[in-house]
Amino acid sequence: MRLDKWLWSARFYKTRSLATDAVEGGKVKLNGLSVKPAKEVKIADRVQLRAGDQHSEVVVQGINEQRRPASEARLLYQETPESVLQRVREAELRRLSPVPQIDHKGRPTKRDRRQLSLLRGS
Repeated sequence: MRLDKWLWSARFYKTRSLATDAVEGGKVKLNGLSVKPAKEVKIADRVQLRAGDQHSEVVVQGINEQRRPASEARLLYQETPESVLQRVREAELRRLSPVPQIDHKGRPTKRDRRQLSLLRGS
């Protein structure tokens, strides 16, 4: 089975074209190598996926020609223990150290302008 079709049937991507784009973009590797979307996937192959900040590595357990419900799609692969550990560790780090966000939206208020003027010395 083609790699992009397997990724779609295993429900990693919503459409086959998204799966194809991910493989062509280098976000998916098969057995540690960058491959084309038409590369054949076999049982016991390792697939490395990168989606945003999350990295995961799965071992192909089965092949299904059709896209089935998520409960059945989960049987097509098994995530490696290292990948699970890394995913949990990254989630914990994100929880403990949230990304700082800017609170100000729009133009500065009169008070903000006064403080800026004091900082600039004018």
